[in-house]
Amino acid sequence: MGEITAISWADHTFNAWIGCMKVSPACDSCYAEALMDKRYGRVEWGAPGVGPGTRARTSASNWQQPVRWNKAALAKGSRPFVFCSSLADVFDNQVPAEWRSDLFDLIRSTPNLVWLLLTKRPQNIIRMSTTENPRWLGEAWPSNAAIGTTVEDQARADLNIPHLLHATDWLKPAFNFLSCEPLLGPVLPWTTRILARTMELLGHNDVPAIDWVITGGETDQGGHNARPTHPDWYRILRNLCAATGVPYHHKQNGEFSDFDHIGTAWNDLLPKIREQQKFIDGKALIKIGKHRSGRLLDGVEHNARPQVAA
Repeated sequence: MGEITAISWADHTFNAWIGCMKVSPACDSCYAEALMDKRYGRVEWGAPGVGPGTRARTSASNWQQPVRWNKAALAKGSRPFVFCSSLADVFDNQVPAEWRSDLFDLIRSTPNLVWLLLTKRPQNIIRMSTTENPRWLGEAWPSNAAIGTTVEDQARADLNIPHLLHATDWLKPAFNFLSCEPLLGPVLPWTTRILARTMELLGHNDVPAIDWVITGGETDQGGHNARPTHPDWYRILRNLCAATGVPYHHKQNGEFSDFDHIGTAWNDLLPKIREQQKFIDGKALIKIGKHRSGRLLDGVEHNARPQVAA
């Protein structure tokens, strides 16, 4: 688990524990649930009407992996990105505080790694990283840890981004980021509503910036069929990032693609088309699978990451 990852915006993945509970539309296509609950039965996934589910801490040998990565990074003079947690949520209410304390001890002991803590619960970040456990009292946020939140549509942008920016102002992480994957609707992450709510939380007008934006489409997982993403929804975020100097990373197009992207090759793919979807503006997308739809957006592969000094 984690030595090599197919996730283009990280170099490693690490899971201190496994298990979570669904809290938003992005959770409908949870690959972690499909893998760790439905396929392997390692945990029971939580959901509204079902209960919180179960959590399982990973092995001591797994916890040693980041120590080895840190040693290798020091020798190379590199700063690899570690996505934590791909099969859980660091700021999950159901996780014992002691587990989180152990994780932060590990993060502090591996300064050559850049830890990416992505959560769907950004309202918990400050509380769970400051006052939750006596071991953390007086400890500064680890300078090698970044915080991010999932933003799949405008409703989640309005809800989550202010808490992310509040935590950024309070904790001063390495950087912050948005994971707009799966992107299920158009998102404007710099709206008046978001800024107003952020200033209310901060109590002043010095609003932190968004440091990195990642986008991606949805994929089929278990019994859930992927929903299509209009290419214009990616373009909105790409163009906003370009205009404001924010690094932009496009992970994948998901199961669907458009005829413009496929070009003249679509005749060859016609027998493989499984579904067609149309948006209200008439835009038609065809379902050809995530591997065929690829990562290109308007013919360009976007791989930007925030710059972190070695």
